[in-house]
Amino acid sequence: MPSMSSPITVYIAKKIVTMEPSAPAATAVAVRDGIILGVGSVDDLQPWLENRPHEIVTDFAKKILMPGLIDPHLHPFMAAAMMMSDLIVAFEWRLPWGTVTPTRGREAYLAELRRIERAKPNSREPLVTWGYHPLWHGSVTRRDLDEISKTRPIVVWHRAAHEMFLNSAALSHWNLTEAEAQGNPAVNYEEGHYWEAGVIELAAPKMAPFMFEPKRYIEGVARVREVVRFGGMTTIAEMSFGITDADLEWLGPSRVLDADDVPFRTYFVSDAKTPAKTMGLEESLAWAKALPQRNTRRLRFLRHVKLFADGAFYSQGMRLGACYTDGHSGEWMTPPPLFEQLATAYWSAGYQIHVHTNGDEALAFVLGTLQKLQDAKPRFDHRFTIEHFGYCMSDQIRKLSRLGAIVSANPYYLYETGDMFSRVGMGADRASQIGRLASVARAGVPLALHSDFAMAPAQPLLLAQVAATRRTADGTTLCPGETLTLDQALRGITTDAAFVLGVENEIGSIVSGKRADFTVLAEDPYEVGAAHLGDIPIWGTIFEGKAAPLAT
Repeated sequence: MPSMSSPITVYIAKKIVTMEPSAPAATAVAVRDGIILGVGSVDDLQPWLENRPHEIVTDFAKKILMPGLIDPHLHPFMAAAMMMSDLIVAFEWRLPWGTVTPTRGREAYLAELRRIERAKPNSREPLVTWGYHPLWHGSVTRRDLDEISKTRPIVVWHRAAHEMFLNSAALSHWNLTEAEAQGNPAVNYEEGHYWEAGVIELAAPKMAPFMFEPKRYIEGVARVREVVRFGGMTTIAEMSFGITDADLEWLGPSRVLDADDVPFRTYFVSDAKTPAKTMGLEESLAWAKALPQRNTRRLRFLRHVKLFADGAFYSQGMRLGACYTDGHSGEWMTPPPLFEQLATAYWSAGYQIHVHTNGDEALAFVLGTLQKLQDAKPRFDHRFTIEHFGYCMSDQIRKLSRLGAIVSANPYYLYETGDMFSRVGMGADRASQIGRLASVARAGVPLALHSDFAMAPAQPLLLAQVAATRRTADGTTLCPGETLTLDQALRGITTDAAFVLGVENEIGSIVSGKRADFTVLAEDPYEVGAAHLGDIPIWGTIFEGKAAPLAT
């Protein structure tokens, strides 16, 4: 509660977009001790200001204030490693420190990788590059990487993050042996190819001391901090804490994201599978229950948990009911019996469950599990959340709604892959219907939009643009019947994003009693329109009542 004796700050703006349907616009907002007191015009706020110390700030008189933007699903831990890698990408990436231009084609990809390798002075220092995708960069094998260097460990990290290729020097450097690979179906040792379980169970643990060496890791998290600010966010959520090493993962946020000059908060959702495998199910439940003891003002653990169903979308590891055009079926990231065991344990303990779910076969299984959970122990307002929501059948949305589930979707899948997956893997009918978001909205299901950074740029306005246009990188519009309205898309990065995290009473709209978190824009999203949301200049943010400009 704000103190009655504290001074009041009134921010004046050209327009305040409140995201409150009953009072959608205002020109002034009064703030005390980081909490919104009132919203309206300066005259409306006079009862607050009479006989009380106050300051009227007109710095934003020509700008737009809207609720602080929220990304309810990204990964500062994983993104830190990606941001410390050399990026070779198929699509343009705008980052705070510069723009990475696209590279397309096998020869161009290998030439760029060779250029990066030659520019590094120490011939034995590992080179990790992120952003590779065979559909745009062609095939890359261990032999190709060995031709670039026989002494330097080289890791080509797939765009999906669940897959990588290593040269012989890298296999030797991290002691990844052929003998241990023989027992893992997600490894082709001859080609230096590791994916899904091969990465999670074999490659990642051995590479972690390098990838997350404290100095390197902290610098990576500092880059993620700037990415979050660049996107105009005041709230983010790490959606898999403890997926590798909880103490190591905590190091970066606790050192970098908990400082007084960081103008955003980070919520944490714990992983279910890794702690259960390393310490046992009962012990992992006790561990998760104790996580809020780490809470600070900016770093807060939620009573939520994350599970994984099928494989990565970008690498076509998701489980599709009719398989892929080449006949493969995708992957299960968690064996179904273990998934049901974990879901049952956390459901019974009262947790909100989030499930990484990309394909329609996986969604059928996940919804079947939710039905079993409800049959065994009915819960209301459980907010069981389908994360990513790559491809589904339209009838599954009706079942999802009736079971009380909600959706946090990655709309960027369509932008990058819609055209290519129409030709390779999915076929035009399914690929055009990636992310059936309008169907979700029509069913009355709360719908948030997220980046899963670095699976998409951490730029909520750009994500809203894709969801409200369904325009791909090639400039085509796919399945316009699944286009969100502009208002629905903006709710997905404000009010509905807050709802998915269970903090809608604190953030998500500009209304009396909520935190004074605002994103400051140069233009009004409702005037600019859906097609250019991602182009709106962001001045910065106001976090808990304190301005934080991007330009200093």
